Amino acid sequence: MPTVGLFIPCYVDQLYPQVGMATVKLLEKLGCEIAYPEQQTCCGQPMANTGCINETRPLAQRFVEIFKQYEYVVCPSGSCTAMVRCHYAEFFTDEKSKADYELVRDKTFELCEFLTSVLKVDSISGSFPHQVGLHQSCHGLRDLRLGSSSERVEESYSQARSLLEQIDGIQLSELSRADECCGFGGTFAVSEEAVSCMMGKDRIADHGQAGTEVLTAVDMSCLMHLDGLIRRDGTPMRVMHIAEILAEVV
Repeated sequence: MPTVGLFIPCYVDQLYPQVGMATVKLLEKLGCEIAYPEQQTCCGQPMANTGCINETRPLAQRFVEIFKQYEYVVCPSGSCTAMVRCHYAEFFTDEKSKADYELVRDKTFELCEFLTSVLKVDSISGSFPHQVGLHQSCHGLRDLRLGSSSERVEESYSQARSLLEQIDGIQLSELSRADECCGFGGTFAVSEEAVSCMMGKDRIADHGQAGTEVLTAVDMSCLMHLDGLIRRDGTPMRVMHIAEILAEVV
């Protein structure tokens, strides 16, 4: 039974706790022992994205110190996982801290990565009779495929899709522009609000023409942005993190 240190992003903890609980439920059903270190804080991504490197450093160092004891670190977010795996190296320069970071980096997984690459989930018995559109988050698609281990070259998106395809009754939407950004981009949605909203509306329109009933992704941040536009425009589409779908059917 693998022991998992569960890393929950700030916005999930504060705004979408049901996604964290779905992640716990799912992992426990699949035989994992879950530990949630309560001293965990932000991974530092918002600060790093806005150029506040000095403010990011102690958060990165704290993350490694907290999570280095666990067999695996699992996070229901492609963007936060990518922050740890792909953007932490500059904060660890001496031999000891660099070794600690590399240890944590190599055992940190986005949720769908962990299910497919570590737990080797290849059969899901439940049913979800809906048409589901899978949004490819930029970090999951572009950053996580650049992981240091050769077995991680497959995109997080492909792994998420492979899990959904195992569910009875599900129909996956075929999009015309499957790899486009939703427009959220963290602080980009604040500094470039109009562009961000137009990009989000383009993604929703693509899902609409494909017949999507339920819009899902590995990142609740993307879904938060899209859900706001969906609700504002009264679009008949609902949003669920992939952990919520999987926890419902496994």
